[in-house]
Amino acid sequence: MSAGGPADSPGFLLWHATLRWQRQITAALAPLGLTHVQFVLLACAWWLGRRGDQPNQQRLARQAGVDVRMASQVIRTLEGKGLLERQVDPADTRARRLRLTPAGVTLAARAVSVVEQVDGGVFGEAAQDLLSALSRMPATSGAGRHAPEVADGTAAARPPRPAAPPRNMCRA
Repeated sequence: MSAGGPADSPGFLLWHATLRWQRQITAALAPLGLTHVQFVLLACAWWLGRRGDQPNQQRLARQAGVDVRMASQVIRTLEGKGLLERQVDPADTRARRLRLTPAGVTLAARAVSVVEQVDGGVFGEAAQDLLSALSRMPATSGAGRHAPEVADGTAAARPPRPAAPPRNMCRA
């Protein structure tokens, strides 16, 4: 925190903005039967599927920015809900490709719309400035996590980038 106090600390302000945003996202997704992390993985699988990609668990976890083991648990839950299915990868029979079911595609599209409405309410007119500032941040953190890909297959935080960053999580 800066010596001037919390109001002068970008990290502190971002922390509180994130908490407010997460509470609203959680409340908006509850009627759809999704947790926030379920939404993120479902939306990322949907986005990658729309690009013609059938990711494996590691690729989906990397895109979503979550731990592979946690992704595995959430993927099992989504599979149990009939939203996602695993198929043997023809190139590597040990690996499984992930594909949304028709119900998963429908719910993902609906959930992305709901989350975009929340984003609009939370970020309002500051959304474009916030996107610009966040996209200029370094692509890796101390933990070695990499920025997710955007529509053109590049990392979201690699400047300069002619394409606009995704509006929401994994959606281009």
